[in-house]
Formats: sequence, C-alpha cells, structure tokens
Amino acid sequence: MRVALVRLREAGPLMTYKVDEGIHVHDYVIVEADRGTDFGEVVEVSELELDRDNPGKRENNSLKSILRKVTEEDMRVIRQNGKEARDAMRICTRKIREYKLKMKLVESEYSFDKKKIVFYFTAEGRIDFRELVKDLAKVFKRRIEMRQIGVRDEARLFGGVGPCGQKLCCVRFLKNFEPVSMKMAKQQKLPLSSGKISGICGRLMCCLSYEYKNYRELGKGLPKEGQWFETPKGRGKVTSVNVLKRTIYVELEDGRVEKVELCGKGKCNGC
Repeated sequence: MRVALVRLREAGPLMTYKVDEGIHVHDYVIVEADRGTDFGEVVEVSELELDRDNPGKRENNSLKSILRKVTEEDMRVIRQNGKEARDAMRICTRKIREYKLKMKLVESEYSFDKKKIVFYFTAEGRIDFRELVKDLAKVFKRRIEMRQIGVRDEARLFGGVGPCGQKLCCVRFLKNFEPVSMKMAKQQKLPLSSGKISGICGRLMCCLSYEYKNYRELGKGLPKEGQWFETPKGRGKVTSVNVLKRTIYVELEDGRVEKVELCGKGKCNGC
C-alpha cells in the first residue's frame, strides 16, 4: 500500500495517509481529518508492507485518505482562513491577558473546513487553560485546541537562516526533532562555546547529530587523549586525535611531538 507522510497545515503534526498515484513530495493536499477535512504538505511518500496473512488487521485499514491535491479554489480558502486566524490570534492574546495566564501565544491556524482553531503557545511549565478554552469556544463557536510547543517548534514556525547560511533544517526537511547532546559536539571536536554550536532557537544545532554516528564508529579502537601510546620513536602521551584522518599527535617523553598515522587496528602504520 502506498502511503504519504503529511504535515497538517503549517505547524500541525505529521500524519500518515493512504495515497494514490500522482501525489508527490511537496504537494499540498486536502486530507480526511477526525471531524471533517484539513490540508497539509506531503513530506514523504513510501510503500507500506501489508500483513498478507491478516488482511483485516487494524493497521491495514485504519489509515485515512488523501482526498485530492489542493486546487486554486482550495488555496483561496486557505489564504482566507489564514487572515481570519490572525484575527483569532489577536482575540486569544487579549483573553490570555484577561485571565493572567503566563503563556506566550505564537501562532494560530484554522483547519481547512474551519471546524477547529489551533492555538500554539510557549510557557515555562504546565498551564491550566480550561476556562480560556471555554471562553474562546463561546466566542468562535468552534472546537478549540491549545497546543504547547517548545522553542525548536517556534523556530520552525517562524523560519530563518542558520549559521551555515542555509534555511533552517527544521523548515527544509526535518520530519521530527531528535535529541541532540553536548557529547555529540565533543565527539566531533567542535568548539564548545554556545554561540558556535547553538541554533537560532537557543538549543544545540540539529546538525550536530548528522555525522555523530560516523564519528563514533570511526573512533572505535583509536587511543584517547591522555592515553600512553608506543610509537616507532618512543613512548608518549596522546595529545590530539583526528578521527577522520586516523592520525594522532603524541608528546614523547623527551618533549618532542610526533604525528602518527594509525592503521585499521588503531596502531601505528609501522606496527
């Protein structure tokens, strides 16, 4: 079965849908939603292996469908919904002040059929917004969804350019945010200054994880900094390791620094 991964609206979740031929990555589409229809962008198309021994299995039949590609009339509706969502955001911001809630409203979106409004916000902790939702439901006469997001989601919503000069990865191609740690930067010998390895969201850059697995694999069996190492010119302490070039610098006991190229076993080529 052919399936597509679709990001609902501009900032909604990633959902999997059944899809026919003719739908491709980056197409904007109208999809079945829980209580109506919605729109989104196709970010991935693939084949899903069905359980042939159990054709009635829930996973084989529970996926909703992509109804069609977005038409010019659909785009007119989407643009109009966007204008009305901005008006809804102003009303919601005023209500947040009235209820004195410690939350920052970031974005708002209508579903394609306008049966639902989603408000995205950031906050330090959990917020009790039940009374706010009741009030907004009376104002808009629609289903209200409040969704708390993190600073990385906020950066994806607003977009921008990273230190590399390219559009943010989270905007261009990332489907989900993966954990990024300082260990990844240390493994790749990157400067540990926050200004060098942090994105515009203030968190560690997502790209730190891209080559981490390769560095970890290539580093297996290599000596560590500070470890004693026997070279053809004598014994010394490892002061630096270049994982990609498989070379190390060793400070010998007489104070000289020797560059050593390593073989596949993590030993010098003269072994």
